[in-house]
Order: sequence, then structure tokens, then C-alpha cells
Amino acid sequence: MLDFDRQHLWHPYASMVDPLRCWPVASAAGCRLRLADGRELVDGMSSWWCAIHGYNHPALNAALEEQIPRMAHVMFGGLTHEPAVALGQRLLDIVPAGLDRVFFADSGSVSVEVAIKMALQYWFAQGRPQKARLLTIRGGYHGDTFGAMAACDPVNGMHERFRPVLAQHLFAPRPRSRFGEPLQPGDLEAFEALIAAHAQELAAVILEPIVQGAGGMWFYSAEYLAGVAALCRQYGVLLIADEIATGFGRSGRLFACEHAGITPDILCLGKALTGGYLTLAATLATERVARGISADGGLLMHGPTFMANPLACAVAARSIELLLESPWQARVAAIEAQLRAGLGPLAAHPAVAEVRVLGAIGVVETREPVPMAALQAHFVAQGAWIRPFGRLVYLMPPYTISPEELGLLIHAVASGLDTLA
Repeated sequence: MLDFDRQHLWHPYASMVDPLRCWPVASAAGCRLRLADGRELVDGMSSWWCAIHGYNHPALNAALEEQIPRMAHVMFGGLTHEPAVALGQRLLDIVPAGLDRVFFADSGSVSVEVAIKMALQYWFAQGRPQKARLLTIRGGYHGDTFGAMAACDPVNGMHERFRPVLAQHLFAPRPRSRFGEPLQPGDLEAFEALIAAHAQELAAVILEPIVQGAGGMWFYSAEYLAGVAALCRQYGVLLIADEIATGFGRSGRLFACEHAGITPDILCLGKALTGGYLTLAATLATERVARGISADGGLLMHGPTFMANPLACAVAARSIELLLESPWQARVAAIEAQLRAGLGPLAAHPAVAEVRVLGAIGVVETREPVPMAALQAHFVAQGAWIRPFGRLVYLMPPYTISPEELGLLIHAVASGLDTLA
């Protein structure tokens, strides 16, 4: 199996000439991955931040088992079904007030593409087709499709080689103001200068609220986010909030926008939406945006084949119920406290530049890029699944993780740093 995998299967961000080692997973349950050789690894990644309830959860299994005999899939063009309606209702009950319309897509990147199309079509329908660019902040990451890539950090966003063929957008400096701290003097000035100078050509501002994910794991001030939202209103530019990574409790609030008390014009959701069971995403919009798109009689020009897949919608609706029924706030707060206590002292390690913790996210930023293959193998030997990248060694575990399991992950990070010295 491993020979075939190595020779023929492409893994994310990997070379086919000299691929990184892969470990075969035989099964997964709770917060543990069981390898083919019988070893168990505590999962510190939530499978790229989506498996918030852990694995093989009986309630989510049951949701799929109940839906399968009814229908696995049906096209959403001209048809509808109960799982999609139920999921839409649940989402509108919990997202920031004012978001009113739901477009279901099949991945986070596609939800960003849909959001960009919404913004462009909105202004086109208003008779202002020149408003066709985006403004964002450096250090952001929005996905791997072409529209999304164009809004990622142009230097550190993993897509630099595609720059010549991407749409050219505007990038403000990354906010210096940290989460939990007041807005630093001057932090919004560069952003305001750009939005003021280019308002006539800007369709939208797109950003990850509070937590910048794969672009650098940076946590910035809620006051900065609130200031950006106010400037968007002042200059007549739509605001797109990419909560694909932060949605459903990861930052300590159900949605990171809540830290600043804002409602974006367009909201992107994904990752944890189905609890890690199936790929599904959603792009939500206000009534103003939805009606504005069709002001000239036009249609929103997007329609994925697997849009609103009934299986994915059924498990997503149950995942949201499961989250809301659980003491998720207390769980996330406990994870945050243990991460602060366990990772905080690592700031003094000679290999470490900084430690950052927010909600169920713990980040150790190293001074130099880490040797990923060697460090990954060390973590596996410690019984931990942690996948670092660049200068970031981070933990984003399931909310159901036990203190003992989280302690194992923290210990693995600490011992891994010693291998870098």
C-alpha cells in the first residue's frame, strides 16, 4: 500500500519526486488515530481543524446512517430536500445577526470563490462594474483555488509562483495590534489610506477575523476588526469574513466576528461545519447583498455538482446540534488554559521566537524553519500527530480531548523543540 501511495498518489503540498513520509491510518476514534501497525497517535490537528468532536462519534455516525437509505445525493438545481433546509435554518439561528441567505458549496476554497463572485456581481448589478478588486491584509490565507489564491499573502501564502496569472489585489500591512490588546496608534491608518484611495474600484475587503490561519497563525485585535468593518461602511465597500478556520468555536466564540461585535456582508464557513465527516462549505450573505446581486435581473453564476449534498447536510446539522448541546465553551476555555500553562514556558527556549494561544489554538513560532520530515517522525514516535509548517509548530485539537491527551501533545512539542537546538 505504501509503495503504491508513494509512487502514484499526490498528497497536499508534496513533491512526487521526493515525497514526505506518510503513516497509514487503519481507524480513528475519539481523539486518536490508530495506525496500521497498531500504534495510536493523539491527534493535535483535528484533521486540519475540522474534527471538532473527535472521530467515529456515534451521533454523527447515526445521522449518516439515517440519511443513506433516503438519498445519498440529488442535484440542487430545481430540487431541494429536508437536510439542506434544516441545515440552513440551524446556520441562520447561530451566525451573526443580519446574515439571511445561504449558498452551499463543496469546500472552503469554493466558498471563498462564491463570496468573491457575490461581491463582483453585486456591484455589477448596481451599474458599477469598475468595483472589481479586493483589499485584504498581509498574512492571510483563503484557499488554493485561483480566486482565493489571489487574496492570500503574496509572499508567504504558498502561491507566489502563480502571481503572474492571478488577479492583482491590494494588501494592507498585517495588523500589529494583538488580540486582547487595545488598537495600537496608527495601526488602521495604512488600511484606511488604501481603502480611501481605491474605494471606487474595490468590490470588497476579505479577511480572516481575529485569527489568521495558514498564513501565519497570527491573532489580532478585535478593535482592529471593528475598525475595518466601520471603514468598509464608510467607504461603501463590502466586507467578506472568512471563518472557514475559526467558525464553530475555535477562537472561544462561536464565530470570531463576535469578538468585535460585527456582522459581515458575506460570511464563509467550512472545515468544522460537518465535524470532519464530509466536505461541505457555506457562503452566507445579507439580504442587501442577495437582492442587490439580482437588481439587474441577473442570477448568481455558480452551481457546484455536489452543492447541498444531503449526506453532508445531514451530518452538518447534527454536528451543530452536538456542539450546541455540549459544554463547548468550557471545553475550549480548559484547552486554552492548559495550552497557556504548557506552551507558555517554551517561549524561553532558544529555538523559539514566540508562543501564542487563543481558544483551542496553541502556536509555537520558531526562529528558523523546522525540518518538517524529521520533526514529524519525532512527534509520531512520541505518540502525537502534529504537522508543523515553516516556522510554526501548532496545536488545534478536537474540543473533546482529555487533559491527559493534551498533555501528551504539549510534551511532544517541548521535546521536539529540543531536537532543534
